[in-house]
Amino acid sequence: MLAANASAADLPRAAPPPIVAAPPIFTWTGFYAGVNAGWGWRDDNSESVILGGAVPGTLFFDNNNDGGFVGGGQIGYNYQMGSFVIGVETDIQWADTDQNVNVRFVPAALPGTFVPGEFNNDLSDWFGTVRVRAGVAFDRVLIYATGGLAYSDDNTGWALGGGVEWALPVNMFGSSAVTFGLEGLWLSFDEDNNNGDGFVGTFTPVAGGPVGVFAPDLGNNDNDFFVARAKLNFKFGTY
Repeated sequence: MLAANASAADLPRAAPPPIVAAPPIFTWTGFYAGVNAGWGWRDDNSESVILGGAVPGTLFFDNNNDGGFVGGGQIGYNYQMGSFVIGVETDIQWADTDQNVNVRFVPAALPGTFVPGEFNNDLSDWFGTVRVRAGVAFDRVLIYATGGLAYSDDNTGWALGGGVEWALPVNMFGSSAVTFGLEGLWLSFDEDNNNGDGFVGTFTPVAGGPVGVFAPDLGNNDNDFFVARAKLNFKFGTY
């Protein structure tokens, strides 16, 4: 019996199972900053204007739906409560948009030639927004709506839109705090001051000298702008 006990004591003991740490749970809570780039489509919706007086006729304005590159940066903060995420974000953007507005004049029973003047839109080539965000998180995927104030150097308006954001894998950038997103924003700026004196061109009738064409009321001239962009953010402080 003593020999058996000695033999049992000499047997190797089984190693304890390795301790596997549970992966941390991802949270959207925290400050973040990043960059964005995309494309913007602009709609300058001036309405037609019927003129009377010395040169009766109708002015027609193109809606100027040209597009261009949009890029900039953003900072913000998210707070997650269960599956719901709320936050605030501000951004500043450079926008390459065509600011020329084409105008045509169709005289009323008065043949002649119309030469449009220089008729530019004064919407700035940059804008910014301050917006709230609210959405639902599905682990590393966030779907959200956003809205708030839009502004430029001489106009204010509003911004409304939404997007989706993904937290990228750890081994892609060496950090799970890097997120990638796609976002669409609709912006509307208040009426601008294009051609403040009302002059839009010169009409020369078949018989007679040139006459200036003026439009004292250009109708609804709010500037609408749609932006589709990709965003890359780095979230600070928390996993």
